[in-house]
This record gives sequence, structure tokens and C-alpha cells, in this order.
Amino acid sequence: MNESTEVIQEFVQSIGLDANYRTDSLTILEKGESRYLRDLKLNFTSTLTSEYLSAKECALLGLSVAINNNNKPLTLYYTQYAEEQGANAAELAEAAGCASLLASNNVFYRFRHFTQKEKYTQIPARIRMQIMMKPVTSKEFFELMSLVISAVNGCEMCVNAHEDSLIKLGTTEERIFDAVRIGSLVTSAGKIIF
Repeated sequence: MNESTEVIQEFVQSIGLDANYRTDSLTILEKGESRYLRDLKLNFTSTLTSEYLSAKECALLGLSVAINNNNKPLTLYYTQYAEEQGANAAELAEAAGCASLLASNNVFYRFRHFTQKEKYTQIPARIRMQIMMKPVTSKEFFELMSLVISAVNGCEMCVNAHEDSLIKLGTTEERIFDAVRIGSLVTSAGKIIF
């Protein structure tokens, strides 16, 4: 067994998958004995901790991004990890709801931003967003999840709006930056594990 195979086995087992689990992407990396495998494993592990976020917040961010990216293995992993960190059913549901709501908002507001037509800003969106009014995780953390999903989905207008809200709520730039870092790394892992 070569080092690449060992790293893959350690990585997939750490997220609750069988040691023989492979995607086409993992097989390509394994056959090429890619040094990236070690980076992938370490990057993924770094999504679980932060100097600026609690372990539960890291887990809920990971869950929201995994759901947003429609990644079943990572959704299962982050659900279990979030529960281990004390997340309750309402908080897990909110991470899922945030991913779904922001998927619609990101499409809608990207459209408005891309067209830059005043008329489209005058027509009501007619998208219900009650979940944003009284989130169970807190207004600040829901905004943080919203920002991360918006960054993953590439909605500049949404990223700017959520970042501005977070700053007004007193969130530090370091906390914001680390949340987006986690979102980027969950997305990266999802290109290999799916």
C-alpha cells in the first residue's frame, strides 16, 4: 500500500466512510500519488476548529455548505459532528433552511445585480424570508451562515449586504474571514468526496 492510499483511507474513515470508498477524483489522485491528498485531509480537518468560531458553529457552517452543495456524505458527517458539539434539531434545521433560502436569494439578487436595471429593484421579490427574522442560532450567526453561502454561490451583492450587516452587529473581520475560509474548504472537499 502506498502513502496516497493510506492518506485516503485515513481521510475517508475520519468522515465515516468505508476505507475502500473512492470517487473518480480520489482514484485519479491515488493513482497519481498526489501530494495534494495530504493537503486535502489537513484542510478538511481545519474546518472543525477556529480561533474565532466555536466547534458547534464550525459544524453548522460545514453542514449548511454541504447541504448547499448537495453533498450527501459531507451533510451526514457535519450533521453528526454538529450533534456531537451540542447542536439541537432546530439549529440543524436552521442550517438546512439557510442553505435553501440563500440558494434562491443568491440567484435572485445576482440577477438584479447583473442586469443593473432600476425597474427590477422596484418589483417586490416575493421571497418569504421569515427564518431570517428570529433565527434560533442568533441573528449574528444566521447572517454569518448567509454570508458564507452567498460567497460559495458567488453573489457579490449578497456577500456585501451580509458582511455589512455583520460589521454593524459587531462581528469581527477575523470571524467573518474564518467562516468564509471554512466554507471554501468544505466546498473544496466536496469536489473529491460526493
